[in-house]
Amino acid sequence: MTNLAQINDTQVSIVNFKSTPVLTTEQLANFYGTDVNNIKVNLSRNKSRFIEGKHFFKITGQELKDFVSSLKLLTDDLRVTKSNSQNLQPSQRGVQISSKTRVLTLWTERGAARHAKMLDTDQAWDIFEQLEDCYFHRQEILAKTHKSERTALHDAHAMLVAKTKHLNSSDAWKLIHQRFNVDHIEDIPYDAIPVAVEYVHHLIALYSNSSKQGSLFDKDTYELVREFAESVLSQNFMMQDVWQALMLINKKDMMYYSRYVIDSNTMARKVSIALGFKTKKGEPLIDGCCQTINFVGGAKFTGVNPKWFNAPAW
Repeated sequence: MTNLAQINDTQVSIVNFKSTPVLTTEQLANFYGTDVNNIKVNLSRNKSRFIEGKHFFKITGQELKDFVSSLKLLTDDLRVTKSNSQNLQPSQRGVQISSKTRVLTLWTERGAARHAKMLDTDQAWDIFEQLEDCYFHRQEILAKTHKSERTALHDAHAMLVAKTKHLNSSDAWKLIHQRFNVDHIEDIPYDAIPVAVEYVHHLIALYSNSSKQGSLFDKDTYELVREFAESVLSQNFMMQDVWQALMLINKKDMMYYSRYVIDSNTMARKVSIALGFKTKKGEPLIDGCCQTINFVGGAKFTGVNPKWFNAPAW
């Protein structure tokens, strides 16, 4: 994924705050051909027209420190993608924030539009149009989060791998990807990061409990629960042809009733994880990608659609 936009024949680093492309006051002034003080004066004289969180963000304290750190990481990432960091143009070296800065204003697309309207110059309107097309609306950039915004999630992932014997790092990431229906961890929206962290901690609790199954059940009860989970999965997946037929007859009904199948599959999976159900060969009842079901008796369902465990299948 590139983090560069072409503005006036110059490559510019795209800066994000809370997964929103933003510009500093210095950048905005430079693009629009005015000075920083003019941007500040326009803000102070038109405070009622600028809403924090909509037209701009104002960051201080630890949030500012984290933002500056993310800018440094962005610059480092750009250098890695270049064969020689000396080939980087000044605009590609990242936004520079003075160490003396205590309050930083970041302008969103709407804020940049307001300033273009107030300046009302050909350069301001021309540049804003380029920013609108190439900077603010880069779809492959908009939905992605930066690694600095995912620190809590990375920490939770590391804890999950450290506290369980069932998952390696790759398998743990696959569980998270599947839960949020993404191909890469940076595709999880910024607002969903706390939810993802909570989900990982839930997995930690489930996997931790799996080692305690002997104290929860005697052997016969444990086997009874395992057989019940296998029966639920077997019944649901043997009925797939029926669901396909219902899909052709009445899609609305199929979508409604399939929810019960998905919920029961999801619950069976949670139970299998919590109690550590495995075959004699050590294969989990449901693999980490939710594409194979391994029954203790030797039967195996392969090519399973993972969506049957956490989302509507169609």
